[in-house]
This record gives sequence, C-alpha cells and structure tokens, in this order.
Amino acid sequence: MKLRRTRKTRRALTAVAITTGLVLVVVGCGGGDGGDDDSKKNPSSEAPKDGQSGGGGEESQQDDQPQSSDEVLAEVKGEESITLTVKSAIRDEGGFVTVSGTVTNNGSRFFAAANWRGEERELNKNGSSVAGANLVDGKGKKRYLVLRDTSGRCLCTKFTGGVKPGQTSDWYAQFPAPPEGTTEMTFQVGAMPPAPIELSEGE
Repeated sequence: MKLRRTRKTRRALTAVAITTGLVLVVVGCGGGDGGDDDSKKNPSSEAPKDGQSGGGGEESQQDDQPQSSDEVLAEVKGEESITLTVKSAIRDEGGFVTVSGTVTNNGSRFFAAANWRGEERELNKNGSSVAGANLVDGKGKKRYLVLRDTSGRCLCTKFTGGVKPGQTSDWYAQFPAPPEGTTEMTFQVGAMPPAPIELSEGE
C-alpha cells in the first residue's frame, strides 16, 4: 500500500512540475513578443533610423552648398543679329583679367566674326575670334588689348567653324589688369555696342 501511494505521489509531483514548466515557457515567450513590440514602438529606437534616412541632414547640407548663378554683367545686341553676353570679369593674381560670356546668333545667316579679330596685322591669324576686343578704363583713359603669345595668337576664344544660326557659343578673352582699385570697365568688340562691366577679384 505504501509503495502504491509513493508512486501516485511521484506521478502527481511530476505532472505538477511539467505543468509549471509549460506555464513558465508560455509566459516567457509572451514576454519576448511584448518586448519586441515595445522596442518597435519606442521613439528612441526609431531615432537612429530617422538619422540614417538623412531627411533633415540632407536639407541642411543642400542649404550650405553654394548655388550656381546665371548672373549677367552685361548684354548687348548688334551686328548681324548677334547677342553678346558678359557673365564674368575676374582679376587674377597673375596680373591679368579674364572676361567670359556667350555669343548667340539670332539671325538666319552664318556668323564668322570676321571683324572681331581686329585690324592689326599680327591678329590676322586669329580669324573667327574675339582677338580684336578691348577693355576701356574710362576714368583712367586707357585701353587694354587682348593678350597674345609670341606668335601673335590671342589668349582668347576662336569660333572654329563660326557660329551657326540659333547657336550659342561660349567665349573668353584675357587682358592686362588695370591698376588696383579700378573696377568699372567697358568691354567692346567689333561693331557691337560698348558693354559696361565691373571687375571682381579672383579667389
């Protein structure tokens, strides 16, 4: 009789232990699910994701970046339906000024810039160019011609093939720099009207 009671008691204890273990396992699993949900709902855990997305950071970087400028210093219209635009006139440390811009052919004929190369013999090799351009210092009463090398080639743009109707071409020309403090100049080439410009210092 005692042996049977002992076996029944052991079976009962075993059943209780198994039941208790199962309950603990279920509670543990449930706690893990709840923890994951809490971490997903926690704003602090979402903050790094927002930082990685770079929503605010990219905007601040874009604001700090310099924006491209289409500033025009001067624009004149003249011979053969040509529009000459000056976009920059920069004084460089080397003692010269670089003037640049665009030329647009608004006419119906091919533009060869024949009379833009100047009247000097030395400039005859610079056809279809702005070799004949000059900068005029009205206050100092002095004119500056386009720089050229020992072979007479100008330090300027040559419109190879000319400028076709409806076409816009970039150009540049380099001149000796006027005295420090002189900023107001006039650019002129060929029969185009004078274009008042202001010099800026190079970086």
